Parts: sequence; structure tokens; C-alpha cells
Amino acid sequence: MRKLILAPLALAVLALATPALAVEKGDWTFSVGAHVVAPKSGNGSLAGGALDADVGDDWRPTITAEYFLTDKLGLEILAALPFEHDIRLNGANAGSTKHLPPTVSLQYHFRNDSKVTPFLGAGVNYTVFFEEETRGPLAGTELSLDSSWGLAGHAGVDIEVGSNKWLRIDARYIDIDTDVKVDGAAVGTVNIDPMVYGAAFVWSF
Repeated sequence: MRKLILAPLALAVLALATPALAVEKGDWTFSVGAHVVAPKSGNGSLAGGALDADVGDDWRPTITAEYFLTDKLGLEILAALPFEHDIRLNGANAGSTKHLPPTVSLQYHFRNDSKVTPFLGAGVNYTVFFEEETRGPLAGTELSLDSSWGLAGHAGVDIEVGSNKWLRIDARYIDIDTDVKVDGAAVGTVNIDPMVYGAAFVWSF
């Protein structure tokens, strides 16, 4: 009976210890997933400190493509469908905006003898805002948010689920600051600085 119990356990340990199929220099990986952009709490003050800004969360489908410069070092680009965020001023719903956050990162993958591969990355983000809408305290005004350049960090794990296939769980920090104008007049800067959390299916060929 003891052997019957230990045998499946040994097989499971052996399966986890089996080296994952490595991605090599010159290979591409692609991913499709979903992520939530969660701005930090407290996004700054506008109009000389009279208005406290708060930007809401949103999630959307995401895609990535990564080209491996070496067996462990890859260059990745992140894209997504437009995220949409509610904007609150002093707690009142004052409008919304959409944005696209393309991000390019250089990533190091910690190859090992298991099916779980951690990675770390750093790069640059460009965020463009569009389709700003106003309501509540800003109703009838024109809201404009400038585009943003900022640094980005990335960390996660790839879990092998098949030949050349992985489940990715990851998180990013993105430095996003945007200058705000109302009816053409500058009223301050909103510091969005979100964490981006999610999961994706990754494959290579």
C-alpha cells in the first residue's frame, strides 16, 4: 500500500523536475491575456490644491510579443485595447478618459531545471490619452490630458503547461504623469502611476 501511495507522488515530483523546453536566441514568444490597470490611491491635486483627483481602475485584453536576443534576454512590446478610467474630483464623478499604454521592456528570464521560470524586466512606456469626457463639476467644459513618457518595471513567472506553451502571471509598475487642461487652461498634473496585474497564455514558435 505504501508503494502505491509513493509511486504517484514520485512521478509528480519527477514531472515538475523535468527541464522546461527552453526558448533560444532568435525565437519569438507571443501572449494573449487580460490585465487590470490600478492607479495608485491619491492622484494629486488640481487648481492650486482645491481639487483632489482620483483615477479609477479598468481591465482590458492585452497582447505581447517578445524577441529573444539571447537564450535568456528578450525584448518585449506590450499592447492592449484602450483602457477607460473614471475621474473623480473631491469625490464627485467629473469625467472619464481612454488611454493606450504601449510599453517596450528588456527582460531577463531565469532559466532553471523546473517548469516555472521567473523573469524581471525594465523599459519605457508611452501613454496617449483620448476621448476625454466631462460630467458633474466639469460638465460643459473641455478636458485635455497630455501624453506621458515614463519608466516601467515588470516581474512575473511563466509556468509550462505544454510544449512551447506557458501560463504567465505578472505585474508591472508604470510611471504615468499627465498635465491636465480645462478649456485650454493648465490646472495641474495627475500622477496615475499604476500597478498592472494580470495573466496571459504564452506560446512560442
